[in-house]
Amino acid sequence: MATEHILSLLIIERDKINSAIAALGGATKHVSSPSKSSEAPAPAPVKAVRKRKALTAAQKKAHSERMKAFWAARRKKAAKA
Repeated sequence: MATEHILSLLIIERDKINSAIAALGGATKHVSSPSKSSEAPAPAPVKAVRKRKALTAAQKKAHSERMKAFWAARRKKAAKA
């Protein structure tokens, strides 16, 4: 690997670490980022985590009954084969 490419990868990694530290509240000083013309690829965007709604007792019971029927049918099908 070319030395310049390794250096640009290290700078990107340093910036990721610095931003993580800043997000945790440890640092307030901004470190300069590498130039846009560097050969290293841009980091992948972070996906947002979707949270599920809590099920009510009735929804849990209905889901349980559906799954019991599903697995019973699956066992029956496997027994025939």
